[in-house]
Amino acid sequence: MKGIFVFLSIINCLSFVSQSGRVMESLSFRSDILKSDRKYAIYLPADYESSERSYPVLYLLHGSGDDQSGWIQFGEVLKIADQAIKNGNSTSMIIVMPDAQTGQKGYFNTISEKWNYEDFFFQDLIPYIEKKYRIKTEKRFRAIAGLSMGGGGSFIYALRHPQFFSSSCALSAAMGDSSFDVFYNKNKNSFQGRKREDIYNYFSNHNALSIIKNQTDENLKSVRWYIDCGDDDFLFEGNSLVHIALKKKNIPHEYRVRDGEHNWTYWRSALPSVLKFVSDHFHQI
Repeated sequence: MKGIFVFLSIINCLSFVSQSGRVMESLSFRSDILKSDRKYAIYLPADYESSERSYPVLYLLHGSGDDQSGWIQFGEVLKIADQAIKNGNSTSMIIVMPDAQTGQKGYFNTISEKWNYEDFFFQDLIPYIEKKYRIKTEKRFRAIAGLSMGGGGSFIYALRHPQFFSSSCALSAAMGDSSFDVFYNKNKNSFQGRKREDIYNYFSNHNALSIIKNQTDENLKSVRWYIDCGDDDFLFEGNSLVHIALKKKNIPHEYRVRDGEHNWTYWRSALPSVLKFVSDHFHQI
C-alpha cells in the first residue's frame, strides 16, 4: 500500500512538472540597427516542446531600472502564466520580454537618432522572434503590454503602429509629459541645434494624448485597449487623462483604478487580468 502511495505521488509530481512552462532569461541576438547584441527573455508554454502548433505572442515590456529579467525575477511571470493557462483564464502563448536598458534606456528613437530602439523593435526584434519561434504572425495573435516606462512604450507603440497589435495593456504607464514646455525644459540639453518645430513634432509623436488626438478613429478602434493604474501611483493623473481622451472619442477601452502604488506588488496582481484580456482576442469568438 505504501509503495502504491509513493508511486502515485511520483506520478502527480511528474504531471505538475509537465504542466510548467519554461523561461529563458538571457538570450540574445545581433541587431544591425542598434549595432549591438540585444538581450531578451522568453516564456514558452508547457506544451510548446511537445506540439507542432504555432502560438500567439505577447510582448511584455519592463520599466525603467529593470531589464529583460524584471518580469521573471520580480513579476513571477512563469508562475502567473502557468497558473492562468492551467485555470483556463489564459490561452497558451509565448511571452517575449526584450531589454531596453543596456547602453541607453527607453523604447523610442531618440531625437538625435543615436538610439533607434523603436526601429529595432519593429524591424529587428519582431521578425527575429517570428522566425526563431513557432508564432502566429497575424495582427490578431500579437499583443503588447508593459509597466511604467514599458507601459508607455506598449501603449504608444500600439497608438503609432495599430496594424501590429490586437491588444495593448498599459500598467502604471508613463504616457508622456503633460505639456511641451515640461518636455522641452526636461530635455533641452539634448536639443542643441534643433529647430523648435522639429522638437515639438517629436514631442507630439511620443505623447499619448497628442497621438490619440491625431490618430484616426478607425485605427484606434482596431486595437483593444486596457489601462490599469493604482490610485496612489504618481502616474495616476496621466493615465486618467488618457482614459478621458479615449472616452471623448468614443473609443472602447477598459480602465481600471485599484488600490495600490507604483510597485511590483501591484503589477504582479495585474498580470493575470492582462493575460485574460489578450487571450479573449486570441480566442475565436
